[in-house]
Amino acid sequence: KRAKNEGAIILDAPPASEATHFWLLLSKLAHHIHQSSPETMSDEKDLESVPMNEEDGGDVEAEKGSSEVKSRKERMTGSTHFGDNDFYEEAPEEIGDATWGEVCRACCCHTPKEWGFIFIGLVVLCFFLYFFLLGLELLGSSAKVLGGCTAGAILGGDTNPVAAMMIGILATVLLQSSSTTTSIIVSLVGAGSVDVRQAIYMIMGANIGTSVTNTIVAMGHLGNGDELERAFAGATVHDMFNFLSVLILLPLEAATGYLYYLTKAMLPEEAFEKGDKWTGPIKKIVSPLGNLIIKANKDLIKEISVSEGEITCADYYPVNCTGGIETYDACKGHYGLIACDKKTNKCPAFFQNGASEHDDKVSGGVCLALALFILIVCLIGLVTLLQKMLLGTSTRIIYKATNINGYIAMALGCGITILVQSSSITTSTLTPLVGMGVIQLEQMFPLTLGANIGTTFTAIMAALVSDKITAMQTALAHLFFNISGIIIWYPIPFMRRVPLNAARKLGKATRIWRGFPIVYIVMMFFVLPLVVLGLSTCFTQESKGFTVLGAFLCIGVGFGIAYFLFWWYRKDGRQSCITCMAERQRRKEASQGLPDNMEYIKAELERLREHTGLAEEDDDDEEGDEETAQDEKQVETSEEEE
Repeated sequence: KRAKNEGAIILDAPPASEATHFWLLLSKLAHHIHQSSPETMSDEKDLESVPMNEEDGGDVEAEKGSSEVKSRKERMTGSTHFGDNDFYEEAPEEIGDATWGEVCRACCCHTPKEWGFIFIGLVVLCFFLYFFLLGLELLGSSAKVLGGCTAGAILGGDTNPVAAMMIGILATVLLQSSSTTTSIIVSLVGAGSVDVRQAIYMIMGANIGTSVTNTIVAMGHLGNGDELERAFAGATVHDMFNFLSVLILLPLEAATGYLYYLTKAMLPEEAFEKGDKWTGPIKKIVSPLGNLIIKANKDLIKEISVSEGEITCADYYPVNCTGGIETYDACKGHYGLIACDKKTNKCPAFFQNGASEHDDKVSGGVCLALALFILIVCLIGLVTLLQKMLLGTSTRIIYKATNINGYIAMALGCGITILVQSSSITTSTLTPLVGMGVIQLEQMFPLTLGANIGTTFTAIMAALVSDKITAMQTALAHLFFNISGIIIWYPIPFMRRVPLNAARKLGKATRIWRGFPIVYIVMMFFVLPLVVLGLSTCFTQESKGFTVLGAFLCIGVGFGIAYFLFWWYRKDGRQSCITCMAERQRRKEASQGLPDNMEYIKAELERLREHTGLAEEDDDDEEGDEETAQDEKQVETSEEEE
């Protein structure tokens, strides 16, 4: 039959071609049976799209765009593939388990053409990743320029435990780096400006403040509600762990001082020799380009912190370079918030000879906007490229490849953070992967905990530069604070679910109202620390008036919290809040879709007029109205003549 349809070319073919075709059919039939069995079910290809003969294969090729399976409901295996229309509807517990053989085949079995596309994709991926890291570097540098003076002033104060923790939060939010904050705190302890006990509470606050960066990165998914929910949950699981750890360990440390005495017992009495600074390889790759744009003067922040108020930012201005030459040698010791690079002897693009403090802060603001622009562009590029590369891959394969033992994930997160010298970079890079669904929230959690351990390495290196035992004691307290938190919240499954469930609820809140992340960041990282710091400051002024005022304010805040809890649980406040956020989101979506809806309504009205003939009636009505108007004018004219 095929020979008759296709002509003499097939008739001239050797008989072996028919035998080859028969074995091809048999092998594909066996492939069907093999894939349909429960023991060896595979999702590498859609069973519906496997051609059973050459004619059907041609039909499939011709109708590929229209008949391509895009839903697990239409797939015989019932599995979800990356890029499906119902990809985000699958719950983690519904995902089946794949074999490592399937993972290897999906990763390593490709045609030369596919390998070429994979290579190009990896090159472009590295390009976007490099500039994403550069954006984070610029974000940290510009934040230090904008908030360096304020952070240095508040870090040098002598306060109570609660205020010290809030200072740590605010300083880290201003500097956008817990590594920088802890290094400054260690330097302050080494200089004798801050007590070890107070430094421990500051480090607790720095642990909380460092999670603001990946929360900001999660907002890059505002355009997609599903991705925003996952990304925000993946970012805030770090927040929840830090908040819950501080909630338990801060009172425990204040009551017993266990971190202080544990780290003190681990160190000798005498001092040890100074060590050298260590710079991670990622820092060496990204920093040269970042330093050409802007470089923050960290020494200024440390000097202001140590001076106990005797030195301010104004003492460093105006910038004065010898002979007006903008190099490190010519400007050494005579620049303000923006510094020059000692290694290259060059000054960054935003450096200006004769600049005032206001000029440097304006430069920092412009650089901050540039950093956010780079982050958003690179984030969109990374997410789009990864989606293209993973398109069609089964979720079973993806989760099998990423589902590693939690403690191995911790070690991996710790190692990556030691290399990049920033937990913010580690968690910010992983957050988009959680938003895309490549990494589950359960896998993000141990990676975050490992990043918390890895970031203590920077403080330990800073302590090695100092010859003070107290500096190393502070760095070790940071390490054991994170280890204590992990022991409390990770090994026991019941305790592990507490931060995970809290992060999921926060993620679901973004589904109701996409403006929730902005409110969360402002309230948790700015308003709350400032309010608590203001209340605690009232009790440290050594004035009866301020003490009484602080007591009344605390009573008022306590009554406010009690009423809020009563309203939330007894007066249906939770539902009222959800309704309010849903209404805001509905109004926003309605306003955004209003132009399209108006165009659609106009088109439908036009179609309805053409179908019912209303247009002609409207024309007749208009002609009748014109005739009536003319008659009225004639009557008025005749009356005037009379």
